[in-house]
Amino acid sequence: MQTDVSRLWFSRIVTFAISALAASSVAYWALKDWARPAALTVPVAVQQPAPVNSQLVAQALGGGGAPVAALVSAAPAASRFGLIGVVAGGLRRGAALISVDGQEAKPVRVGSLVDNDMVLESVNGRQAVLTSAAGASPKIILDMPKQGE
Repeated sequence: MQTDVSRLWFSRIVTFAISALAASSVAYWALKDWARPAALTVPVAVQQPAPVNSQLVAQALGGGGAPVAALVSAAPAASRFGLIGVVAGGLRRGAALISVDGQEAKPVRVGSLVDNDMVLESVNGRQAVLTSAAGASPKIILDMPKQGE
């Protein structure tokens, strides 16, 4: 039986190339982990933040300077509504499934009345925004409950 010398050299070259690739991969990862710098600990001085004036923050963010009491008074109104589901469409499209005063939830389209004085302004993701039909009270943002609640 005669062996072909060219096949023998071909298998040797392929074996050497695969071994070289494996060795270079091991060397790369070893050097990468070895060259990682140790974590430096720098002492940090901790200061107490200055008290925040919520009126100034609201005005800086474009709020009309509405008093905080008006926002707090909206909390009881928000507790009347429960958001069960949202179907968000494009701009000014979509619907929400909203429960009023613990009653059965009803579907409401954007721009329609939810209650006698509240209108569904917009829906987005897992939120619905309600506004007063007369524009007297601030907006109410309803969030869907998290899964499992």
